[in-house]
Order: sequence, then C-alpha cells, then structure tokens
Amino acid sequence: MSDGFLQEILFGDPAFLVRVLIVGVCAYVALVIIVRLSGKRTLSSMNAFDFIVNVAVGSILASTIVSRDVSLAEGLLALGILIVLQYVVSWSSVRSDGVQKVVKSEPRLLFHAGEFLHGAMRRERIAESEIRQALRSEGVASLEGVHAIVLETNGNLSVLTKGGDGPGVLVDVARPRR
Repeated sequence: MSDGFLQEILFGDPAFLVRVLIVGVCAYVALVIIVRLSGKRTLSSMNAFDFIVNVAVGSILASTIVSRDVSLAEGLLALGILIVLQYVVSWSSVRSDGVQKVVKSEPRLLFHAGEFLHGAMRRERIAESEIRQALRSEGVASLEGVHAIVLETNGNLSVLTKGGDGPGVLVDVARPRR
C-alpha cells in the first residue's frame, strides 16, 4: 500500500474537506436560526409525524454537508420547506380536528383496572414483555399499584399509578371496543 492510497482513504480530497467544514458550519447556523424562528415544536417528537420530520431534517442536513451533489442553497431551501410545512401542519392540527386526526394517532389504553387489554395490545403490536419493561423503567415493581398504561401518540408507554380521583388524564385515550 502506498501512502497516497491511505491518505485518499482517510482524508479524501482536501478541498472537499474544506467544503464540508464551511457548509457544515453554515448549515448548522442556518438550522439554529430556522428552528428559533419556527418555535420549540419544530424539533419535538410529540407524535409519529414529528419524528418523521426530524429524521428528514437530519437526512437533509447530512446530505447537504457531505454530498458533493447538494449545494448549500439547495440544502437550506429543502430544510426551510420542510420546517415551514411542519409549522403549517402543526399550526393547522391545533386548530382543526380533521387535520389533527390525519396527522396524529390516538393514545391507546393497553392496561386498565388490573387487566392487560390484549385486543388493543394486538392492534398496536405491543407485547406484555414490552409493557413490563416500561414498568421497570418507571421503577414500578408491581402491577397492583398501576391504574393504567397508555401507548402515547409518540410511541412511548405512559404508566399511571393509582392515587388520584377525578376526571384524570385518560379522557382522550382510546378505550377497548367491547
């Protein structure tokens, strides 16, 4: 092996390294500005739609930085379009139940009143072992102290322990069909 071969593998084209440095810094600064202008919700993962947008933002940013085929202007335009669309969709979903139903799933009750709700678990493709893992993560040692377990719109499992009476936080959770 020659030194030139190793240098090419390890470092590539020095001019491209300079491009990555300049485009990387500019893209990062632009992303920070765009996110600050569009608000905190832009990079949250409150539901599956938000998660998909975050993955797409990361993909666009990476392509812009390391691809010779994507200019800084093209990458920033793509980021801007995606974030503006995310803003419009989240703004619309807060104001329209129809839009909200299209982009957000419903939280689903998986355990309630001492019983696993196997039908709901099958529909959501969640195993009892995954629910038990969530319980352990929350420091819950026994199902006896659990009021409900909910699969949230972002895919997380929420464990609600027994204690409070009142209207509670289950009002918008899908109940099992009887």
